[in-house]
Amino acid sequence: MSIRRRKDARRHWRLSAKLLIASSIATVIGFSAICVSVMLDMRRGEEELARQMLENVASGIDADISRNIELYDLSLRAVVSNLVMPEIHSVSKEIRHLILFDHASTAKHFGAIQVFDAEGNLTIDAASLDPRPENRADEEYFTIHRDHPDAGLFISRPMLHRSAYVIVLSRRITGEDGRFLGVVVGSIRFSYFHDLFGRLNLAPGDTITVLRRDRTIIMRTPFDLDVIGRNLSEQPDWNAENLKEKEGASFAGRGPIDATPRLYVRSMGTSPLFVVVGKPLESVFSLWRTEAMRIGAVMAALVVFVLGTASLLAREISRRADAEDRLEEMATTDALTGLKNRRKFDAEIDVEWRRAARLGMPVALLMIDADHFKVFNDTYGHQAGDQVLVGIAICISDSVRRAGDCAARFGGEEFAVLLPGTSAIDALGVAEAIRFKVEQWCEGETITTVSIGVASVKPAVGQQWSDLVEAADKALYAAKANGRNQSVVASLSPISLVA
Repeated sequence: MSIRRRKDARRHWRLSAKLLIASSIATVIGFSAICVSVMLDMRRGEEELARQMLENVASGIDADISRNIELYDLSLRAVVSNLVMPEIHSVSKEIRHLILFDHASTAKHFGAIQVFDAEGNLTIDAASLDPRPENRADEEYFTIHRDHPDAGLFISRPMLHRSAYVIVLSRRITGEDGRFLGVVVGSIRFSYFHDLFGRLNLAPGDTITVLRRDRTIIMRTPFDLDVIGRNLSEQPDWNAENLKEKEGASFAGRGPIDATPRLYVRSMGTSPLFVVVGKPLESVFSLWRTEAMRIGAVMAALVVFVLGTASLLAREISRRADAEDRLEEMATTDALTGLKNRRKFDAEIDVEWRRAARLGMPVALLMIDADHFKVFNDTYGHQAGDQVLVGIAICISDSVRRAGDCAARFGGEEFAVLLPGTSAIDALGVAEAIRFKVEQWCEGETITTVSIGVASVKPAVGQQWSDLVEAADKALYAAKANGRNQSVVASLSPISLVA
């Protein structure tokens, strides 16, 4: 495998580690987004299921209340119709009762129907042939009909009527000439609502509220007498606009009575009263919360596992890349001198030669050889010879500092220095600096010098980097032939020198 391939392989390993981490994070984010989406869908499903259930409850209660109000209103209508007949005033009290109240609805929760004249005096009572004197001219249900001929069926605010809490239903009696003749009044006791709500299986915290169209509370469970009769339109801090206007609407949040967040659903009936059923959000989402916590725990464990595994794999990949770096360094470094070896030098000069040919720039080469090294080695031993080679390598490293330069042990006592983008004159300056440092470094009996061959060329078509090596090598032999311890610039004709 070439040096370039090894570099590509290292880059591939490092890229693989980064891709592994990035893909793991992307996978975790993706699965987390899917999980969150599923849980939100589950939450919406739970809310919709609870809303439908509350809507059914509200509709059922509304239907029962509407049916009873309609039945009672039919009795009031019948009384009003019979009272305007001229013959009604000429019959006895017993016959009048039969005519007026024979078809009146009766139930344990319905109060007796009463008739008040235009001054508010009680004139007829279904519960008695001789009613006691009573005047209701100040009551809301009387003044409403007196002042508003088109009021129709009027349902009063909750009130104490005949020693019982009731809502009063009333209708206007109008003469043939349009005059106000009085009011027909009936009542529905609170016991009706208690009995109706008592048949339902309500969970703790559930609420049922019956309201008039102007949002006056008629009845509520859990029962609280302080709440009954309150008008919610007078509470500006409660802005459930959808519950004010829209039939069958829902609202989730804090209600008008207490601070417990609930899901409220309004009935869809057309009765003068409407029903709002509430269920605590804690109860609505309890099952969903349990499932969400379970799924969240599983997802958290999977996230930890995926990221942990990815981290371990990325660490192993990085360790392998580092190991390959160390192996390559060992494979491309001369063990004795610490310079690049011949294999690395060949790869570097090939790359730099191609770059110089592409950019039209010179590339220089120094071939350095230790003078009389064989004699020195034979005289002082291989260990001393190795020390000399190490010293020369240090001198070369001190003189060659650019990042693109490559200093290598070419073989035996021979060294090579590749200087990209360097002219022959500049290369000669580097060569002389190396030669001078080697000469200064050696002392006493171990004086050693070097001879240096210098060549610099702009690569031309048809030339190979081996031509540059050959030119520098010939210049080295010329330096040795001229007496050693000197630098010689190549001057062969096949090479285009750069001065």
